[in-house]
Amino acid sequence: MSDSEFFYDPATWSVNKQMVEAYEKNGYVLVRNMLSEAEIQKLRTAVESSKGIQRHAYGRSDGDRKSRMCVWNHPGDDITGVLARSPRVAGTMQELMGGDEIYHYHSKLMMKDAKSGGAFLWHQDYGYWYFNGCLYPEMASVFIPVDDCLKENGCLQVLTGSHKMGRIDHKTLGEQLGADPERVEQAKLALEHVHVEMKAGDMLFFHSNLLHTSNQNHSDLRRWVFIVAFNKKSNNPYMEHHHPRYTPLKMVDDSELLKCDVIENLEGKWFMNPTEDHSFKAGDKKFH
Repeated sequence: MSDSEFFYDPATWSVNKQMVEAYEKNGYVLVRNMLSEAEIQKLRTAVESSKGIQRHAYGRSDGDRKSRMCVWNHPGDDITGVLARSPRVAGTMQELMGGDEIYHYHSKLMMKDAKSGGAFLWHQDYGYWYFNGCLYPEMASVFIPVDDCLKENGCLQVLTGSHKMGRIDHKTLGEQLGADPERVEQAKLALEHVHVEMKAGDMLFFHSNLLHTSNQNHSDLRRWVFIVAFNKKSNNPYMEHHHPRYTPLKMVDDSELLKCDVIENLEGKWFMNPTEDHSFKAGDKKFH
């Protein structure tokens, strides 16, 4: 077991010194079994609804295949919003980031469908968010599988400790921004390359400068993932952009997830149109 891997027990869960040290050393913490089977099914029902989140899906090509995604800026009061605002997600992320107040930066549903899902280039999330007026990489994401994520269906891959490299220049390649390939290749020689295989219900908490990628899905297995991104209040962007500036996060009790039945009332979530992705445009303008 990796020194970044932990197991969730609802009776005793808290972020301890070992978890914080692992996050700071490796750039990520993997926690197994954070959602029960009933909670996983609740999330799955919400993201699969054709009358809810699916209405806002769009494609992003890797030059060969497309993955689908939905992106929204405020958590809302639906099932996905309740999960994003829970102590298991937001509270854990806040403690791993040092305990300073955080807010919801955006959420997204990433969909690699069976035999068709596209790849994502090696990148850092801060490689995008830098262009949004965020001065510091005091930002992070929580990766929550809706389906099992395995090598065969395009699980996440990371370079352990790569967050310590700082922000790498990102270049537009096809319809994606990717980290400078030469720098990535050198990093792969120096750092451990990990395929982060996860079961539905596990959660991965990772730093915004951690280099990560994922392959195409050539398998018969769907690979959908719910991702919640957070920013520190103290890192409030200095300019208006397509993701929200500081908005207080109203946490709810973990038990509220199973009580929530809101799937279609998505008022106030502020879904993003891909043409509004100014970080992508900024990167394109900078390097081309």
